[in-house]
Amino acid sequence: MTIEVIRAASLAGLPHGFLGRRGGVSTGVAAGLNVGLGSDDEPAVIAENRVRAAAAVLPGAPLVGVYQIHSPDCVPLREPWSDSERPQADALVTDRPGVLLGIVTADCAPILLADRAAGVIGAAHAGWKGAFTGVAENTVAAMVALGARADAIVAAVGPCIAQASYEVDETFHTRFVDAESTDAQFFLCGRAGHWQFDLEAYVAHRLRSAGIGRVDTLGLDTYSSPERFYSFRRATHRGEASYGRQISLIGRD
Repeated sequence: MTIEVIRAASLAGLPHGFLGRRGGVSTGVAAGLNVGLGSDDEPAVIAENRVRAAAAVLPGAPLVGVYQIHSPDCVPLREPWSDSERPQADALVTDRPGVLLGIVTADCAPILLADRAAGVIGAAHAGWKGAFTGVAENTVAAMVALGARADAIVAAVGPCIAQASYEVDETFHTRFVDAESTDAQFFLCGRAGHWQFDLEAYVAHRLRSAGIGRVDTLGLDTYSSPERFYSFRRATHRGEASYGRQISLIGRD
């Protein structure tokens, strides 16, 4: 099966893509393009999937990621590091051409960013915790530190768990509205004592609040599309022993 590369209008002309599970050589519950270094898949299989993923977006470019920990932390990339040397963070930025920045997800929101004029790009992993504590704003600030202008930055929020699929409890809801009362707009009442959280819209809001020029949201739900995307929550609900991770990539020629 051919690798599916989903592109965003805001990033047109730049090597980038939000990849799902189509293509790749993984089998079993993680069948397809599983690129998660921390998954239960065979290391050689994951390595082959990562090579294929990079080739689908910017052939010949090294793929560089971070050891994701659901933090607000963003690191600059000056020279590519190996997978075993990945710093703990949830976003990375660079002004270096010929390198692919990669973020893995399985329900969390991947963000790809660029200031074309400055030649600065970024990629961020925004689960609820990272988004709540500022990973979007920190990524924008790190890009500005490399010479980008906030209002010249464009971004796209890729496939993630949708509001209809993302049930949270009252404690989760209270955490957000106590911190910022207007965040109530990102929740819909669900069954008793529960809410439906719109992660995609919340992440886009945090990006806009950071002053960037444009944000695209793709509106693709990882949970409800098992043939297309991996989902941690879906795997948990099904009682599956493991789950795959998809990757989102951006580079510069």
